Amino acid sequence: MLRSRPRVLTAVVVVIVLTAGVWVAWDRLHVATPQEAKAETKAQKPKSLDDDDRKVTDEQRAEMLGRAHVWRTPAVPIAHASFVGEGLETLSCKFKLSDLGGTTPKFDCTLEDGQKIRIKYGKGPEIPAEAAATRLLKALGFGADDIALVEKVHCYGCPEEPFSTMKVVEVTGAGPLYKNVIDYNDVEEFTWVALERKFSGRPVETDQVEGWSFFELDLVDAAKGGAPRAHVDALRLMAVFLSHWDNKSENQRLVCLSAHWPKDTRCSDPFLLLQDVGATFGPVKVDLDAWGHAPIWEDRPSCTVSMIDLPYDGATFGKAHVTEAGRQFIGRLLTQLSDPQITELFAGARFNHERGIFSAARPVSDWVRTFKSKVSTITEGPACPEA
Repeated sequence: MLRSRPRVLTAVVVVIVLTAGVWVAWDRLHVATPQEAKAETKAQKPKSLDDDDRKVTDEQRAEMLGRAHVWRTPAVPIAHASFVGEGLETLSCKFKLSDLGGTTPKFDCTLEDGQKIRIKYGKGPEIPAEAAATRLLKALGFGADDIALVEKVHCYGCPEEPFSTMKVVEVTGAGPLYKNVIDYNDVEEFTWVALERKFSGRPVETDQVEGWSFFELDLVDAAKGGAPRAHVDALRLMAVFLSHWDNKSENQRLVCLSAHWPKDTRCSDPFLLLQDVGATFGPVKVDLDAWGHAPIWEDRPSCTVSMIDLPYDGATFGKAHVTEAGRQFIGRLLTQLSDPQITELFAGARFNHERGIFSAARPVSDWVRTFKSKVSTITEGPACPEA
C-alpha cells in the first residue's frame, strides 16, 4: 500500500475513546457549512434494492421461505458463459465509514457516480475462492454476488488499515468523530482486491435472524409456489461441491426480487442465495488436495449428503437425502461447462498465483482435473432411490 503523505488517522483511532465526549459537545453546537450541506444532499440518493433491508416477523419469514425459489435460467447459456470477470486494472473511490462484519479485511467506498461498493483486500485465499465460487454459481443459474478482481484500487480517505480501524471505531461508537477527521486528500493503494457488488434483491430479515440456514431448505414447498425439490437438491449438492462449510445463516441471504414491494404486502418473488462463499475449494480455502478429498456423498447408495467431515461438522448443513431429479438437474448444469471454461474459471480467479507465505500455487490444469472428477462423482452411478 502506498501513502501520499504522513498519516494521522491511525493515531486518531487510538485517542478516539478519550475524545468522544468532546465530539458530542462539539456536534451539538456545529452547524454544517454550505459545502458540507451540499455534500450531504448529494449523497442522499435512492437506495438500491440490496441496500434496502426489510424487517419481517418470524411468521412472514417462514411464509416467504415456503414460496422461495433458488434457481433461475441463466441470462447467458451455460455453454457460452465467460469466467474472465471485468478485468479492471485500476479503480478510484472515496472511503465510506461503515460497520463491517466477519474476519476478512474489507472496507466500503463510493465511486464517482455515488455507487457504493465493497472492497476485500489482503493476501488471504478468500478473494480467489469467492471470485471463482460466485462466478460459477451465477453461470449455472444460482444467486450470487458479483465479484471482480481489480489490480489496483486508490482509496481516497482510507486509513492505512481500514478494516482494523473500523473495528475500533465500531467498538468505541465514535463514528461521528472519525467521520469528521477523514482527509480525502490522502490516498491508499491496495493491490489485487475483490470488488463486490451485491446481488440485486431486497434483503429480508427478522429482528433475530439474518439470512437462512441450510436445514431451512426443508421449508421450501413447491405446492405453495416455491422451488421444485430438484432445484433445492441441486443447491444442496452445489454447496457440497464447493465445500461451503462456513454456512452460518448470515452467509446465505433471503431476498425479495421485486423492485416494488409495498409495506404490509406479501413479496411476490422470494429468492434464496449463497452470500459469502469465500471459505470454499478447501475446506481451508483454495486447498486443492483437501478439496479433492472432500466427499460429495456421505453414502452414495442412498444418495445422502452431509458436511460432517468439514469444519464445525457441517454447521447448519445437516444430513439430507438427494432426489434423483436433483442429482440429474445439477449434473446437466455442470456438464455443460467445457474444459476451456473450467480453465478460465480458475485462471480468471488467479488460483495459480500465490497469496501469502502459506499459500502454494498449483497449476490450473490440476484444478480442472479435480473439478471434473468431482462432477463425475455426482453424475455417475445408479439412480438415487426414493426417500
